[in-house]
Amino acid sequence: MGKEPRIEDLERALALKRREIRLKRWIQEGRLPVEAPSSGPPPPEAEPQALPPDPAYHSEVEWEPPRWRVQIRLPRPSWSAWRDRILLGVEIAAVLGAVALLLLSWQAVRGLQPEAAAARATPSPTPLIQAIVLPGGHRPPTAPGGPAPNPDEIPEHLRALVAALPTPVPITPGPRSPTRIVIPALGVDAPIVPGTDWEALKKGVGHHPGTANPGERGNMVLAAHNDIYGEIFRDLEKLRPGDEIWVYAGNQAYRYVVIQKQIVLPTQVEVMAPTREPVVTLITCYPYLVDTHRLVVVGELR
Repeated sequence: MGKEPRIEDLERALALKRREIRLKRWIQEGRLPVEAPSSGPPPPEAEPQALPPDPAYHSEVEWEPPRWRVQIRLPRPSWSAWRDRILLGVEIAAVLGAVALLLLSWQAVRGLQPEAAAARATPSPTPLIQAIVLPGGHRPPTAPGGPAPNPDEIPEHLRALVAALPTPVPITPGPRSPTRIVIPALGVDAPIVPGTDWEALKKGVGHHPGTANPGERGNMVLAAHNDIYGEIFRDLEKLRPGDEIWVYAGNQAYRYVVIQKQIVLPTQVEVMAPTREPVVTLITCYPYLVDTHRLVVVGELR
């Protein structure tokens, strides 16, 4: 392969070509005379004289490196394209809204699950109280094997009903039955025994049959004497709202806080009625050594 021409050679050839074109044009325009051929030998060729620069042309040629330009022609969106885009945006917004609604519903369902479980939970066995008078009386029954409440404390129109009650059956405590009560404000630390009859209250604080166990939903009724057999509940009237009552079931302790205190008649057995919330009801005779009424203290599980 031959040697490629240099830029200087190309520029020189281009300049000669332009000069030749100008000479021909000037001869045609009469700006240069035309010499007739002579018969003698041709004169020696003279060196070509430099011509004045032509304003229409320029002997200099500027060479620039090629510039690569990439042109991307985007199609102009039509109305159908804009419509499709709007519909796509609406669909995306609808999907996001549905997802957000599902998340909110799921959170709401999760929040309601504990309440539903609590509503479905079987309440603790707290049957209707069938007692005629409140426990904790300070006088023993008149006859062995007879009804626990003292007949002198029973209204006359109810004595026949009490006499017809069957003999109480001994109670066997279960694993969740209360076994101990601690009242720090009074310095009380006493055992809890099943039953609230005369014999049971000789041994400590009695747990009324059929009432709730510690920690269960319902009313846990505990009774004790205030002036005999250890006087466990003698200072029960000194309790104030906010004082603690600790009830144990074995090694498990349950904390109750005093919320109410009242003095009632021995026949106001409604204080032992079942409740929806887990509470403890402490009952003893009142006033001290007189015992014509009952002092009732209610604590709420915390």
